[in-house]
Amino acid sequence: MPFPTDTGFHEVADRIWVARYAWFDVNVTLVGGERGLLVVDTNASSLSARQVIDDVRRLGAGDVVGAVNTHEHFDHTLGNAEFRTAYGAIPIHAHATAAERTAAACERVKGLFADQPDDEPLDEHTDDVLGTEIVPADHTFTSTATVDLGDRLVELVHPGRGHTGGDLVVRIPDADVVLAGDLVEESGPPGFAADCYPLDWPSSLENVLGLLTPGSIVVPGHGAPVDRAFVERQRKEIGIVAETIRDLAGRGVPLEEALDAADWPFPKRALASAVARGYELL
Repeated sequence: MPFPTDTGFHEVADRIWVARYAWFDVNVTLVGGERGLLVVDTNASSLSARQVIDDVRRLGAGDVVGAVNTHEHFDHTLGNAEFRTAYGAIPIHAHATAAERTAAACERVKGLFADQPDDEPLDEHTDDVLGTEIVPADHTFTSTATVDLGDRLVELVHPGRGHTGGDLVVRIPDADVVLAGDLVEESGPPGFAADCYPLDWPSSLENVLGLLTPGSIVVPGHGAPVDRAFVERQRKEIGIVAETIRDLAGRGVPLEEALDAADWPFPKRALASAVARGYELL
């Protein structure tokens, strides 16, 4: 069910709205209940979060009463402070590892923005990112947790490590919707960065598949909503990456030769960190 970027929230299931923002093509989701709205991921800076808040108010479905960070990366967490400014001391939920790593992860990204040449800015949002307060989640769990919205229970599940060490997925059972964070990506290859766990990722996606039915709607961290079949295909492709890394390392292929020594299901440019991280973890 494709929808364009920067056009506000679109309802993908009963009282579940997704907005897709062009900067990083990141998704922000609202889950509605009689007690209010739960926002899942808060965008990448104060200014971008204010755009989300404007869209929430334009939707007119209620006030935000809680937030969830699907993992610690800045494009999913740097809007936390702005939501606290707009809606008070709302609880912010995340896996314990994600909450613990949020400050360091955001500071690393701020460093990248700060180090860019003055005459060649990396991004027009630089000043905004550098000026955004980092607020990690304060309601954490390690395996599963539940958010009670009154007439609706929202499940938070840590299916295992993959995109990061603290990934969570959000399941809304009554609507058959799963918000997968960056464990699933639709608009580009999976995000294999320096903090990923490429060897664990396939089994984590198996656990996600265990939460899905044939009719489930899955909202990825980036891109348009997908179905179970898409997740199955991506799990297979990520599994190929993991097994290829194990094979290359097991045969003693040097890291610097590994990318060119095999066929991969994703472009090589997207896999350098995956291979390096896989060798490191092995």
